[in-house]
Amino acid sequence: MTTTPSAVPPVVAVVDAYSSARCLAPLFQERGYACVHVRSAPTANASYERSYRHRDFTGQVVHRGDAEQTAAAVAEYAPVCVLAGIESGVELADVLSERLGLRTNGTALSSARRDKYLMMETVKAAGVPGTDQLLATDLDTLLDWYKETPGRVVLKPVRSAGSDSVHFCDDLDQVRRGFHALIGTRSALHTENSAVLAQEYLVGAEYIVDTVSLDGEHLVSDIWKMHHLTANGVSGMAAGAQLLPRHGPEQEALVEYTFRVLDALGVRHGPAHTELKLTPHGPRLVETAARVCGADVHIPVGGAIGRNQLDWTVDAYAEPDRFRPHLGTDYELARHAGIVNMVSPTSGKLVGYPKMDELHALESCYDIALQVRPGDDILRSVDDWSYPLRVYLVHETESVVMHDILTARHLDGPGFYDIAAPS
Repeated sequence: MTTTPSAVPPVVAVVDAYSSARCLAPLFQERGYACVHVRSAPTANASYERSYRHRDFTGQVVHRGDAEQTAAAVAEYAPVCVLAGIESGVELADVLSERLGLRTNGTALSSARRDKYLMMETVKAAGVPGTDQLLATDLDTLLDWYKETPGRVVLKPVRSAGSDSVHFCDDLDQVRRGFHALIGTRSALHTENSAVLAQEYLVGAEYIVDTVSLDGEHLVSDIWKMHHLTANGVSGMAAGAQLLPRHGPEQEALVEYTFRVLDALGVRHGPAHTELKLTPHGPRLVETAARVCGADVHIPVGGAIGRNQLDWTVDAYAEPDRFRPHLGTDYELARHAGIVNMVSPTSGKLVGYPKMDELHALESCYDIALQVRPGDDILRSVDDWSYPLRVYLVHETESVVMHDILTARHLDGPGFYDIAAPS
């Protein structure tokens, strides 16, 4: 008696499947795909490493600097597609997908999709309005530029992610301090900050436009208006966000501009996360990333819309014929959604969250993502990696979501954290 061998599932390769991208593999598996993980480096940022789910992958390839060797190792799995999980995986995913002859954004503009200086220069060269900027390797050049660009400026790493080491500077002394705080250090993605990117400060509200592309056409999966506050000595800290309807005067301008940015940067396939400001002169790019949005934003989007950027990404790669008819269509809010990043006032050992029950009792409370649990070390919140928890709010009524955003912000004060001082 002979048996028929079971069909071998097609394989998807995900480069750096950390943060929200950890959820891609299970979604592909639901469609009958196996997944292999590719590490762009032997080690990752500790917070990213904690999010990695090895059980979701049938194999792993570690990139050690030799693209040809890595491509050969990935080719053994015969993947049908390669995509980036987080920022650090974008360039390697481009290299691998191009070398293996798969759907790809290619390597011609790969650096411009990662290097924030090249990104802005590429966008402006394509005729898309951008910001005044300087790439500085020495302080004197930076100070000379600042004297010609008075007022607030932003200093940041050229290659990183999130709010890593972003400095808002209002005078020469702050520019000096920001430069010295950055130059020669390593970013959250373990790259050396051999230069400092200085950009004019953009006045206006900040927005996020998340998209998924196929063959150069773009679908908008969600649009967010960001909330910011000043806390723990940090100006412009991301306090949370509110999900917007697809249409409206602001959204039309933001989406049209975002599509121009994506085209300028050669984003033809897969997800992108674009951060913009709506200035008095129109939308202006903060930065874009050819990968899915982080912070598990897909959770409230799924609750409010039904489908999120991760779902659309899997469709575009696994079932393009299913995805293609949706290009040109718009999402509709079945419910409203918001996010609140809770801000720890100090560092130490977390004993507990005394007011957690009040947070759960909010009418629109949909989910709470704990980054720090009782017994863990908690950090004073100063960036995207040090929020102890996020609150996801979803409700049929917009006013309820807004009420609960403000209530959560009120709870996030004295008495919300029980923290033992460091010994």
